[in-house]
Amino acid sequence: MADRYRGAIYVGVTSDLSARIHQHRTGTGSGFCERYGLHRLVWAERGDDIEDCIAHEKRVKRWRRAWKFALIEKANPDWEDLFDQLAGP
Repeated sequence: MADRYRGAIYVGVTSDLSARIHQHRTGTGSGFCERYGLHRLVWAERGDDIEDCIAHEKRVKRWRRAWKFALIEKANPDWEDLFDQLAGP
């Protein structure tokens, strides 16, 4: 989640992306997202095993900001909100 291009970012893991994005956008998700107004989904990755996903989340959280920005910009150079694309019709 992000507030703008190269702004504040939040890394998290969920088993229900649509519900979690809704929580973040309505202020019932993380306090960090609410505090910094992070409503834009700029990157998402799917995994099959929740334990592997949690381990990956913890690794990414330890990364430098520049590495996180590079990860986002590889797939989404304009930092567009990807939620509607991923959620489908």
